[in-house]
Amino acid sequence: MTVFEWLQSSPAALAGFVFILGLLVGSFLNVVIYRLPKMMERAWQAEARAILEQPEQPEGMPFNLVVPRSACPHCGHQIRWYENIPLVSWLVLRGKCSQCGKGISARYPLVELAAGLLGLMAALHFGYGAWLVAVVLACWVLLALAMIDFDTTLLPDSLTYPLLWGGLLAAWAGISPVSLHDAVIGAAAGYLALWSVYWAFKLLTGKEGMGYGDFKLLAALGAWLGWQMLPLVILLSSVVGAVVGGLLMATGLVKRDQGIPFGPYLAGAGLIALLWGQAIVDGYLGMMQF
Repeated sequence: MTVFEWLQSSPAALAGFVFILGLLVGSFLNVVIYRLPKMMERAWQAEARAILEQPEQPEGMPFNLVVPRSACPHCGHQIRWYENIPLVSWLVLRGKCSQCGKGISARYPLVELAAGLLGLMAALHFGYGAWLVAVVLACWVLLALAMIDFDTTLLPDSLTYPLLWGGLLAAWAGISPVSLHDAVIGAAAGYLALWSVYWAFKLLTGKEGMGYGDFKLLAALGAWLGWQMLPLVILLSSVVGAVVGGLLMATGLVKRDQGIPFGPYLAGAGLIALLWGQAIVDGYLGMMQF
């Protein structure tokens, strides 16, 4: 029996495998969440210098998703491989750097755990198949987008566009339960829905209520879920926003007058809709029949 046959025949093995893989991917997502915005900033600065015809700055050490190696932000200690085992290393080190003893944010293992749990829930829900692979990848991208937007109010095109095209390609290939017709309409409707809200708000108030990244993210969710699910996504984003925003204010992590990006709420709603959207709709329609 091959590994693939074993995973196909054993739901428990499949769930365990995807969970462990998710922990490993979560470790990489921490790198993406931290470095990608800085890489974008460096690229913008280089473009600005070129437009202004200013001299280029001397090239320093390469900075991308691979190099330099991860290091302690306090003392610069390069993290060894055995200090970078998802969840385990943080627990063994008691959340502290082995060199300087200063604290390591609990967010790192929480992102790893979230990536693992998302994979686990998807495996239990969808079972073995190409759609599981597609959904798990989409969930991990949404997790990264939510964290980046929360930190920086940015939704990088380098993540939203592949997510959008991934949803359309999954529909085109017949992997997705959504038809290509519904996926294309969902992408267009998702973009235009928030684009219309943006301009209506701006015309009424003279202010910008959201960024273009939000349009692209809802377009991507429309491609994955189909246009029929967009009302549920928008409703769920309001619920997620109320719950998460309330918790953040209650714990003092966010002040009442502090703005919170809309992207994390959209991403959270998209995750819920991807995993349980059809069950939520079916349950609601079932209640309406009574």
